[in-house]
Amino acid sequence: MSRSLVQLAMVCIATVTSWHSQASEYDVIVRNGTIYDGSGSTAYKADVGVEGDRIAFIGDLEGQSARIDINASGKAVAPGFFNLLSHAHTSLIDDGRAMSDVLQGVTFEVLSEVSLAPLTNRSRAQFAQSRNLSLEELPWSSVDEYLQHVEASGVSVNFATFVSAATVRVNVLGSDDVAPTPEQLVAMQAQVRSAMTDGALGLTSALIYAPGTFADTEELIALSKVAAQHNGIYTAHMRSEGNMLLEAIEETFRIGREAGIPVKIHHLKAGGTPNWPKMEEAISRINAYASSGGEVTADMYTYTAGATGLDAAMPTWVQAGGYEQWAERLRDPEIRERVKREMAQNANDWENLGYFAGPEGMLLIGFRNPELQKYQGKTVAEVAKSRDQNPRDTIIDLVIADGSRVDTVYFLMNEDNLKAQIRQPWMMFGSDAQAIAAEGDKLSQAAHPRAYGNVARLLGRYVREEQVISLEEAVRRLTLLPAMTLGVSERGRLAEGFYADLVVFDADGVADHATFDKPHVYSAGVHHVLVNGVPVVADGEHTGADAGRAVRGPGYLNSGAEN
Repeated sequence: MSRSLVQLAMVCIATVTSWHSQASEYDVIVRNGTIYDGSGSTAYKADVGVEGDRIAFIGDLEGQSARIDINASGKAVAPGFFNLLSHAHTSLIDDGRAMSDVLQGVTFEVLSEVSLAPLTNRSRAQFAQSRNLSLEELPWSSVDEYLQHVEASGVSVNFATFVSAATVRVNVLGSDDVAPTPEQLVAMQAQVRSAMTDGALGLTSALIYAPGTFADTEELIALSKVAAQHNGIYTAHMRSEGNMLLEAIEETFRIGREAGIPVKIHHLKAGGTPNWPKMEEAISRINAYASSGGEVTADMYTYTAGATGLDAAMPTWVQAGGYEQWAERLRDPEIRERVKREMAQNANDWENLGYFAGPEGMLLIGFRNPELQKYQGKTVAEVAKSRDQNPRDTIIDLVIADGSRVDTVYFLMNEDNLKAQIRQPWMMFGSDAQAIAAEGDKLSQAAHPRAYGNVARLLGRYVREEQVISLEEAVRRLTLLPAMTLGVSERGRLAEGFYADLVVFDADGVADHATFDKPHVYSAGVHHVLVNGVPVVADGEHTGADAGRAVRGPGYLNSGAEN
C-alpha cells in the first residue's frame, strides 16, 4: 500500500492544532531569528518558545522568560536537518555525539543502504568480520533490540533504520550467489515483516555489492511488498550508477509499481565520463514516473567523488561467500588473472568503478593493517608506482594483505550534473558516511570530507554562493520533505506541537572546511542545535547532551509510541 505525501502532510498539520501556548516561563526561547519553517514558504521574523520536548509557541515572546534564552538575531532558525543516508550504524554506539553531523545542524540520522538488524549467528559473524568488531559488540537480534541498544548507549541525535534486503538474504541464504526457494523467500519476507513492525522505515538495498547484487528484481519486489503492507518505502543503491544507469532506474520503478511502494534512489549520480550525459535523461525519467502517479524521491551528496571499497573495482562473482572466500580466490593464480582481465573492462554486468576512476582517481583512505597505513591518502597509481606493480595487482594485493575491502574514494562525477540534481524538487541529501569526531585516533584515519561538510557545503556553496536553489527550498529538502517521505510525523517543521529539533545558523557564514587532503575539519556557521528541546550545541560547541531518540517507522506495532 503506497502512501500519499499530501495525506501525510495533512496528518502532520492536524496533529498540532491543539498546541498554542504562551506559558509563564518556557524551557527555551529562541529570540529574534529569521524562521525557515521547513515548508519552503518565505522566511519571517519570530521567536520560538519550547516546553519540554515540543515547540509550544511561534510568534512574539517579548516579555516572556525562559530557563535558556538564545539570541538568534541575524541568524536563520530552521528545523533540525535530516541526513538521508547515514552510515552511523555503529559510530553512534561508539560515540553518540555524532560530532561531524550535529555541528552542521543534523538532528536525524537515517541508517540505510545496509542494516545491522535483524541478525542471526551467520550475519552477526559476517558483520563482525567486515567491520572489525567482536561478536560481543553486536549483541542484538531484532530491529527493536538494535534501536534500544543504540538509544541506551546515549546519543545526541535522533535516528531510525531501514531493513536491508542483503541482511535478510544472508540470514536465510548465506553470502553465496544463489536464488531462494519459495520457502526461503517466505522466510525472508517474514524477517522483513518483523523488522517493519519493530519500526524499520522500509526496505533498503545495495545492488552493486555482494551479496546484495545476487538478488534479482523479483526477489526485491517480493520483499518490498511486505514493506508496503506496513506503509514503508523502498530505497536503493541501484544496480548501476554508470553504464546501466537508465536501466537501473527502470528496475527501481518496476519495483515501485509492482510492489505498490514509494521508491527513493540513494546518492543519485552518473558515474564515469562516458555516462555524464545520461543525467539529463535520468532526471527526465524520474519526473515522468512521478507525473504518471509514481512516488519517487532521491538523495545525493554534494561532492563529485564517492567513497566505498576496492570491492567496487572487482567483479562480484569473486566476492561470493564473504571476505574469506574472496581473498582465498584471489590467491589462486588462474582466478587472479581472470579478475585482472575483468577489472580492465568497461563492464555492463557489474559496476566497475575502478575502470571509470582509473588508478589516478582512486584515493586510498582506510586500512586495518598498520603496515599498510603508509599508503593512506595516496592514490592507487602512486602506490602501484612505489611498489613497481601493475595497478590491478596492487588492488588485489592490498585487499589480501589488509584483511578488508580497503576504504577508497573514487572520483567519478561532474559539477554540472551535481547542480542539475540539486535543482530537482524531489532531491534530498545524505552524507553516505559515518558521524564521527575530529579527535583521537580518527585523526590518523583518512576520510571523505562529506562526513564533515555535506550539509554545510549545500548551504554555503550551492545556496549562498552559487544560488542554485533558495535557502527556503534547501531547508525544505533537509527537513519536511525527508520527514514526509519517511513517514516520520511531528518532525521536520517549525510548527507548534512538533518536536523541538531546531538549528540556529549563520546563513552568511555557514561553510564546509573539510577537504580530501584534510578531511577531519568541522564545518562552520552552526551556533545552536536543539534535539527534543535539549541544547546539544550551544554557541558552536557540543554540550555533550544525549537527547536523541530512536524513531520508528509508520509500521511500528506499538501505535501508542512515537513513530
